[in-house]
Amino acid sequence: MQHNSTDAPVAHEVPSREGEFAAYAAAAWPRLVRTAHMLTGDFHEAEDLVQTTLAKVYARWRRIPRDDVDFYVRRSLVNNNLSRVRRRRVVHLLTPFLPERMHQREPGHAEAVEQRAALGQALNSLSARQRAVLVLRYWEDLGEAEIAQLLGCSVGTVKTHARRGLESLRVHPLFAGRHTVSGARP
Repeated sequence: MQHNSTDAPVAHEVPSREGEFAAYAAAAWPRLVRTAHMLTGDFHEAEDLVQTTLAKVYARWRRIPRDDVDFYVRRSLVNNNLSRVRRRRVVHLLTPFLPERMHQREPGHAEAVEQRAALGQALNSLSARQRAVLVLRYWEDLGEAEIAQLLGCSVGTVKTHARRGLESLRVHPLFAGRHTVSGARP
C-alpha cells in the first residue's frame, strides 16, 4: 500500500490546546512568580499560587480570548491570592525574604538586600487588597482603570487602596524618616 505524503495529517499546523498552554505557561512563569512573590511575601507560597492559578486557567483555556490571556491570568492570580489570604487559618511569622545569591559582594549590595527585606516586611503589614493594588500599580505598572477592572471594583476604590497603602508604608517603622527631602528640617 502506497501512502501519499498529502494524506498524513500535519500536527504542527494547528497547535494543540496543551502545547499552546504549555508555551504560554513557560513564557509567563518567571513574571508570574515575581508578581506572586510581591503579593504573598514568600517565594514558596508564590510558586504555589502560580501553580494553582495556571491549573485553573488551563481548565478554562479554550474559552479565554487570546487577546485577553494576560489580563485573565493576572486577574486569576490576584483573586487566588485574595482567596488564599481569606482561607489562611494559621498566622505566619513575618520574616524578610533573603535573596538566593547572598554571596555577591557588590557595592551597595547589603543595603539593597536590606531595602528589599524591609519592603517585603512592610508590604506584609498591608491588607491583601492594598497590597494587590500597590503591586499591580508599581510592580506590574498597570493604570488605575486596569487595576479596577482586574479587581472588579471602581477606580475610586483603587485610588483609596493605593493612597492608604502608601500612607501605611510611609509611616511604617522600617521607613519612617528615611525619605526626607534634602535641606528639609527634621
